[in-house]
Amino acid sequence: MSLADRLSEDLKQAMRDRDKTRLSVLRMVKSAVKYREIEALHPLSDDEVTAVLRKEVKQRQDALETVQGTDRADFIAALRAELAVLYTYLPASLSEEEIRVIVGEIVAEVGASSRADMGRVMPAVMTRVGARAEGKTVNRVVQEFLSGL
Repeated sequence: MSLADRLSEDLKQAMRDRDKTRLSVLRMVKSAVKYREIEALHPLSDDEVTAVLRKEVKQRQDALETVQGTDRADFIAALRAELAVLYTYLPASLSEEEIRVIVGEIVAEVGASSRADMGRVMPAVMTRVGARAEGKTVNRVVQEFLSGL
C-alpha cells in the first residue's frame, strides 16, 4: 500500500473514530498532497509524499519555535499533537553517524577537497538519503566534513 493510500485509509478511520486532531491533520496533508500532484502533473511517489509530510512538519516546528515562551499553551499543545500525528507517517530518520558515512562516500566519489565543493556534494547526498534525513542536518554534517578536509 502506498503512503498516499495509507493516508486515505487513515483519514477514513479517523472519521469513524471521530478523532478531530488526526482528522484535521490528515485532511490538511491530503490537501497538500493533492496540490502538489496538480503542480507536478502526475500522481506522487512515496518519496514525494514524504517530502510533503516533511514540509508540513517543518511548518509546525517553525510555528512552535515562534510561539515558544508565550502564554499560548493551548496553541502549543495543538501544534505538538499535530506533529505527533505527522511523525507517524515519516520513515525512520538516519542517525547523524549514518549521514556522516554517506557524506564520506559521496566526498570520495565526487573528489571534493574543500567547502567550495559544497554545491557538488549536497545534491548527491540528498539524492542518496532521500526522505530519511532533514536537509538542515545533512547541510550541517557536510559543512563539518568539508571543513575538516
